[in-house]
Amino acid sequence: MVDAVFDLDALLSAEEIAWARKARAFATNRILPTIEEDFENKHFRREFVAELGAAGFLGMHLTGYGCAGAGAVSYGLVCLELEAADSGWRTFVSVQGSLAMSAIHQYGSEEQKQRWLPGLAAGELIGCFALTEAGGGSDPAAMTTTATRDGAGWLIEGSKRWIGLASLADVAVVWAQTDAGVRGFLVPTHTPGFTATPIENKLSMRASVQCDLRLDAVRVPADALLPDAAGLSGPFGCLNEARFGIVWGAMGAARSCLDAAILRSETREVFGKPIGATQLIQAKLADMLVEYEKGVLLALHLGRLKEQGTLTPAQISVGKLNSVREAIRIAQSARAILGGDGITSEFPVMRHLANLESVRTYEGTDEIHQLVIGRALTDLNAFS
Repeated sequence: MVDAVFDLDALLSAEEIAWARKARAFATNRILPTIEEDFENKHFRREFVAELGAAGFLGMHLTGYGCAGAGAVSYGLVCLELEAADSGWRTFVSVQGSLAMSAIHQYGSEEQKQRWLPGLAAGELIGCFALTEAGGGSDPAAMTTTATRDGAGWLIEGSKRWIGLASLADVAVVWAQTDAGVRGFLVPTHTPGFTATPIENKLSMRASVQCDLRLDAVRVPADALLPDAAGLSGPFGCLNEARFGIVWGAMGAARSCLDAAILRSETREVFGKPIGATQLIQAKLADMLVEYEKGVLLALHLGRLKEQGTLTPAQISVGKLNSVREAIRIAQSARAILGGDGITSEFPVMRHLANLESVRTYEGTDEIHQLVIGRALTDLNAFS
């Protein structure tokens, strides 16, 4: 329905359109038939993982090792289509591809890449990215997890929180303080002392898995260290990959809510006519469409910059801040148009709205991105 006004395909290549259509078909045929039930029951459908791998969606922006080598815009479009079904499945693709796989691809040794990336790309293996701690997700420099030398290897101690997929993962990218600063380690999850516990009391992202993680005297060999990641630039580089996917993905949730509002405005009658025939409702729909179109055009612009190799962290922050903030506003407007039915699972709006509150928080809150942008504007650091 949105496509009737906003012809995005006119701005895309044939390859990009093909990726988008493949992702929309997967979302429509596989995710949507059960997502309301899965959200209600807190059920993650692990069987979809191999299917996502077979479709080429996992680590699709990476090259080699079984990865598709697709362009940034193609990857963004896949994120948009998957999140139009549910944020949890776009989050899975982000955690697997933009975080865990990107860390290995960018910073790993050739042996590490050969060991892990083909299986992760195929969906035969699952990876997680263990950075956030309960004491301060927005301040990773203050992490308390440590890795100390233990003979020829390393001993990791600490805890992490809100780690996506940790209880399902085969390998965790664990970030820890060392005597040389923050470093990354590849930790097979069967390693003694590694304990991941799913967080059960979530009211958001219920068809996804996030965990508390304990690392109690976890011993790993010397070759578990990611050799090319030193300091916070390592995890931050991966986070920017994930944030780019969010710029696109949040607009998928917004589109789903807008489509639901349009459909309801055509079928719900009040005072003898469809509510869509009233000026107030048409004004709301028009405003929602304008913000959606602006958000997608911004995402497309950032995608083209990324493909040129000129995209900056501040520009990514502009996109993440705008996309999630406007997606939430669109979802809120859609909920109002749907009236009381908008809070039921008959429509996807409240599910998207709940999920978007998580998306708003992870990979940098609104406030963090405002400070990133403010620093770029003034050359002054307001973080501390």
